[in-house]
Amino acid sequence: MVRRVLVSATAVVLFLVWGVPPAAHAADGTRTPSSPSYTVTLSSNTSGSTWTGHESVTFSNASADPLTEVYLRLWDNYHGACPSTPVTVTNVTGGTPSPLSVGCTAMKIALPAPLGQGQSATVGFDLSIVVPSGADRFGRDGSFTFVGNALPVLAVRDASGWHLDPYSNNGESFYSLISDYSVTLDHPSSLLVPATGTSTDTPGTSGRTVTKATAKSVREFAWAAGPFVKTTSTTTTGVVVNVYRVSSISSGSASSMMTTAKNALVTHAGRFGAYPYGEVDVVLDNNFWFGGMEYPGFVLDVISSTALAHELAHQWWYGIVGDDEYTSPWLDESFADYATDLYNGVSGTNCWNGVSWQSSAEKITNSMAYWDAHPSRYGTVVYTYGKCALHDLRRAIGTTAMQNLLKNYAAAHWYGVSTTAEFKAAAQAATSVDLSSFWTAHRIDG
Repeated sequence: MVRRVLVSATAVVLFLVWGVPPAAHAADGTRTPSSPSYTVTLSSNTSGSTWTGHESVTFSNASADPLTEVYLRLWDNYHGACPSTPVTVTNVTGGTPSPLSVGCTAMKIALPAPLGQGQSATVGFDLSIVVPSGADRFGRDGSFTFVGNALPVLAVRDASGWHLDPYSNNGESFYSLISDYSVTLDHPSSLLVPATGTSTDTPGTSGRTVTKATAKSVREFAWAAGPFVKTTSTTTTGVVVNVYRVSSISSGSASSMMTTAKNALVTHAGRFGAYPYGEVDVVLDNNFWFGGMEYPGFVLDVISSTALAHELAHQWWYGIVGDDEYTSPWLDESFADYATDLYNGVSGTNCWNGVSWQSSAEKITNSMAYWDAHPSRYGTVVYTYGKCALHDLRRAIGTTAMQNLLKNYAAAHWYGVSTTAEFKAAAQAATSVDLSSFWTAHRIDG
């Protein structure tokens, strides 16, 4: 995601106050709960700013270590004033809920019996989402509503234990495994509802429409609602692109962004592998305080071809090739910015010459815990220095080797999770050049 505005001092203070509860370590490093399948049915008010209904998730335990509990991440409760929250979970079935933790963004649900390896379970609950005012990834801009990260999702347990990191308003904290979603959204017919996945509309009760969105093999689900103006086109590779614009954006600007979206999707697919979802919704509003925000098959953006190319690169770098965005934000942001440079024909020549480190602790591979404490350096180091490092890696191992490295690495981690150690190992395997000093000089640890 392209962030143009720094995190507020309040957000940093809240991070320090809330902290993170101790994580119980898993007996093995297998990521679990696995293969989540979410079924959601929600109905909106007349403006699309409040949604109520039910959500359930069926999942398996891939680990040899039994699951005795799961955690729901209610990310958007960061936007409330805990304990008053915009996302409310009630009437939990399939387990026993505990009080909210991590600033009301996590709910532990104790399972009725330990879930062994290969066994499955289902947790369900009633859900209420009240979207706050503000042009944000979760917010309202006049009659337009944006609903990102609002659906509760399962936290991940891996070799580090449960990932219960705090919300980051400076970047992302998200870490999800590939999931399936079936989401039914009942709303006034006057509202268009772009969403992750492929949608079909059917008539509802008088004056209402039911949008059924189906998304397979995605990490999260987002949608918007409002009286958007919609245009549709198709890339040369058969991907449907829908552009939704708020009323203040001209048709000319929307047309230019449509061209960028189609070209970027084709270019990124040529470098990293065919786009697997068949459809992308691009939602345009120049009032966003950020440049853009990515979700699978769903992008929020201002009128900026560079920002849009970046967000669409995230369809591969985080959407398809996942990572722990709190621990290793560079694995998607640096890679997406590098892909954007390639799309724009920017070679990054001499870009590393302008690097100036603020301290010995500053590294490209630092976590969001560090960047939330040093927000003014996040974009400079993770985006700019990160992509410069990848340009330098291309020069170190050769253009063809770098092209093959990224395409093969994406294929090897398709619908999986990337780590810094795995990328470094793959890069070293792609060349006879000893990269040890390269990683040290570029402050890429792990």
